[in-house]
Amino acid sequence: MAIPIRKGLFTVEEFQRMAETGVFSEDERLELIRGEIVEMTPIGDPHALCIMLIGDAFADLRPAGIVSPQNPLRLPGQQSVPQPDIVLLRRRPDFKARPPRVEDVLLLVEVSDSSLAYDRDVKIPLYAESGVPEAWLVDLNSKTLFVFRRPSPEGYKEVRQYRRGDTISPEAFPEDRFSVESILG
Repeated sequence: MAIPIRKGLFTVEEFQRMAETGVFSEDERLELIRGEIVEMTPIGDPHALCIMLIGDAFADLRPAGIVSPQNPLRLPGQQSVPQPDIVLLRRRPDFKARPPRVEDVLLLVEVSDSSLAYDRDVKIPLYAESGVPEAWLVDLNSKTLFVFRRPSPEGYKEVRQYRRGDTISPEAFPEDRFSVESILG
């Protein structure tokens, strides 16, 4: 009779402690997703350009929001520390006292070229379950912006697609409009 082997999973605290004590090298691109340490794919030029363009567009949302590019976001309830490409955070006076939490997130963006299935099927549901109010998934291959809203434990209840020629407003900033072209480059 075969005995199932239990996979070792890590907590957010253990992952953070390993990072702080130098278990990982500074150059390693790692995320903690549902307790598993996952190596992230390398960032190519189109991916980097898209992140730069989104960050530049979102800079207009200051002073109400803070643009956080490629930084860890702790999701303790899901034992996860993903590194979204862009997180637009609500400005708070105590940011120096503690790292951002999910309740600080106004909008999160993932940019995908080779990682579309992983971002769509693993990370986007994780963000919905965590209560991230809005997530954008930029598919560089199809030149499509997928917008996810109305999070629930079962996933986002609203999903829309936008293409070149369309404009989009973040729910947190309905008066600010961005062309999909300005996001895709």
